[in-house]
Amino acid sequence: MTKKLCVLLNLSLILFVFFSANSVFSQVNASKIGVVDVESVLKELPEAIDADKVIKEKGQKWQDTLMKMQQDLQTKLEQYQKQKSMMPQDKQHKEEESLQAQNANLLQYREVKFGQQGEINKLREELLDPIRTKIRKAIESVAKEEKIAIVVDKMATIYSDQSIDITFKVIDRIKRGSN
Repeated sequence: MTKKLCVLLNLSLILFVFFSANSVFSQVNASKIGVVDVESVLKELPEAIDADKVIKEKGQKWQDTLMKMQQDLQTKLEQYQKQKSMMPQDKQHKEEESLQAQNANLLQYREVKFGQQGEINKLREELLDPIRTKIRKAIESVAKEEKIAIVVDKMATIYSDQSIDITFKVIDRIKRGSN
C-alpha cells in the first residue's frame, strides 16, 4: 500500500511540475520581446560623444606621460649599462637602486591611471553612469508603452526580426526628453 502511495505521489509531483513549467513557458511565449541596439543609441547622444572625448583625451594625456616615463627609464638604463664597467661597486649599487625605484614609480603610475581600479575606469564610470541610467529609463518607458515584457541588447542576440527592434523609439524618447 505505501509503495503504491509513493508511486502516486511521485506521478502527481511529476505532472504538477510538467503543467506548471508548461504554463510558465506559454506565458513567456505570449510575452512580447524587444531588441535595442544600445551602441546605436549611444552614438546618437551628444553627452555620450562628449564623455567619450573626455575619456580619450585624459587617457591619451596619461598614456603620453607613461611613455615619457618609459623613455626616461630606458635612456637611464642604457647610460648605466655603458658606464657600469667603469663605476665602483657602491656607485653601481646606487644606480641600480635608482633604476629600480624609477621602474617602481612607472609601474605604480600605470596601475593608478590604467589598472582595474584606476582613474580611467573611475572617470569612465563617473561619466557613463548617468548616460546608462538615461538609456535604461528610456528603454523601460518604451517597453511599458509597447507592452514589451523583455528587452535585450542587439549585440547579445544572434538573430532578431526587425519588427521587434525598438532602437529608434528609444532614441526618439531620449531626444524628446520624455522618459
